[in-house]
Amino acid sequence: MPMGITLLDLSAYIGLTAVGAVTLNMLLGTLMIFRYSPVRHWPHRRFNYFRMHNISGYLALSLALVHPIVLLFDKSAKFRVIDLLYPVHSPSQPLENTIGAAALYIVAIVVATSYLRIRLGRRVWKSFHFTIYVAAAALLWHSLFTDPALKNSPPDWFDGGKLFVEGCVIIIIATAVLRYRHSLSQNRPLSRE
Repeated sequence: MPMGITLLDLSAYIGLTAVGAVTLNMLLGTLMIFRYSPVRHWPHRRFNYFRMHNISGYLALSLALVHPIVLLFDKSAKFRVIDLLYPVHSPSQPLENTIGAAALYIVAIVVATSYLRIRLGRRVWKSFHFTIYVAAAALLWHSLFTDPALKNSPPDWFDGGKLFVEGCVIIIIATAVLRYRHSLSQNRPLSRE
C-alpha cells in the first residue's frame, strides 16, 4: 500500500465507491422506467444499460461487503467479526454502523431477489426491489454521519468524501422524485372528454 494511505482510508474509499455504485444503479433504474433509448438520445449508440444496472448492483453489494471487512485488519479500529455482522456494540459509532449494516443487508436482499424475480412474480419482486430506496437512505445516513477516522468526531460537511455523498444524496432524491411523479402519471385514469 502506498505511504500515507491507511486501512481506515482504504475502507472509507471503498465505502464511497459503494455509494457511487448505488447512485449509478438507481439512476440507471430510473432510465429504464422512462424507457430511455441511448440510440435516439445521448450517447447515440447502442449500449445495454440494463446490463450496466445489474453490474452496478453487484458492484455496490461487493464493495459494501468489502468496506467493513478491511476494518478487521486495522489493529487501531478494534473491530471483530461480530462487530461487522451485528454492530450494535461495535467499538466506534454503533448507531451509524448498525444503520450501515442494515443498508448492506437490504442491498443483499435486493440482489438476491433479483435472481428470483421470475419465480417471485413481478409484483412481489418489485416490492423487494423498491426497498433499495430504504437501503440508499440507510447507506447515505451511514456515509454522512460516520467519522472515517473512527474517532467519533462530528461530521465535517465540507470534507471531500462528505461532499461526494451529499452530491449523491441530491441525485438520489431527484431520481426518486422523478420516479414517483412518473408512477403517478402512469396510474392516473384517462379523462373522458
